Amino acid sequence: MITERSLEVLRAIVGDYVATSEPVGSQRIVDRHGFNVSAATIRNDMSALEEAELITAPHTSCGRIPTDKGYRVFVDRLAEVRPLSPAQRRAISQFMAGTLDPEQLLDRSVRMLAQLTGSVAIGHLPSLLNTDVHRIELVPLHERRVLTVLITDSGRVEQRITELREPASAELLERLRDRFNEQLVGKRLRDAAALLRNPQDFLAPEDVAAATPLAAALVDQVLANQHHRLVIAGAANLARSERDFSTILPLLEAIEEQVVLLRLFTELDINDREVAVSIGHEHENATLEETSVVATQYRAEGGAARVGLLGPTRMDYSNNIAAVRAVARYLSRLTDDLHD
Repeated sequence: MITERSLEVLRAIVGDYVATSEPVGSQRIVDRHGFNVSAATIRNDMSALEEAELITAPHTSCGRIPTDKGYRVFVDRLAEVRPLSPAQRRAISQFMAGTLDPEQLLDRSVRMLAQLTGSVAIGHLPSLLNTDVHRIELVPLHERRVLTVLITDSGRVEQRITELREPASAELLERLRDRFNEQLVGKRLRDAAALLRNPQDFLAPEDVAAATPLAAALVDQVLANQHHRLVIAGAANLARSERDFSTILPLLEAIEEQVVLLRLFTELDINDREVAVSIGHEHENATLEETSVVATQYRAEGGAARVGLLGPTRMDYSNNIAAVRAVARYLSRLTDDLHD
């Protein structure tokens, strides 16, 4: 049974192992953490933690280290996220001052995160391609079913079938098509998406209800024309923690190729959390099973972007979560200032 004291023992093991990279024994815990119990009692707690697969012995007759499952319990229940120091906050502000360009801000934030944490910092910015709307067509398939067609000036064609709430006449669809084209042809995709999110701004009031699902479909078609920009800094930091990996070469290759990291970063479930953490064997890709990822979203022009860290599972989760959260909040504020 895992008691509250056993969980505190786990917290001590994680903290000491992250700090020293050495397995942690019961006597060290007694000496350093003030549990006011004997080493034998701590050994009993450690046995319970080991039985629950939260810690393990890397060698016979030595201390214990956290498992991926142990790190997960630590992050979810035990980690105390320390706020950044005033000096760290000033460093972020000064380092990122002087530009409001989204890509430059991402570059600067990623370099700053790498410096603050000693990890590999990653930024993901989905950017709409520099193409324009060439033509929009609304093709009736049924009285309540319409094929929306978006054609860009690069020749790409995106199509969606949209169900309407009420039947739409051919005259109504023709009127909406003409109005969409008047407003959107020649517009950059990012600007077109912004207009389509508020169709009431350019349509007659009696047409808004019918046009809303069509505009939503066209927004999806615009966003299908986006590409992903991945910014990475601090790969050299992995060399300082090379002993945490059985072999570092596949990880460096994954960073260089970016495809694995892009998939991990874009699929990480952040929506319901302020900061998401993916640990070790929780990654689908075996190349990353000795790493952890800490990431969050921030508000960027055209939608949500992501920023975060990759490092060994033996990382300072409390500090890294705080750093990622602080940089993301700063980026969101800068984006808001840009649009005020």
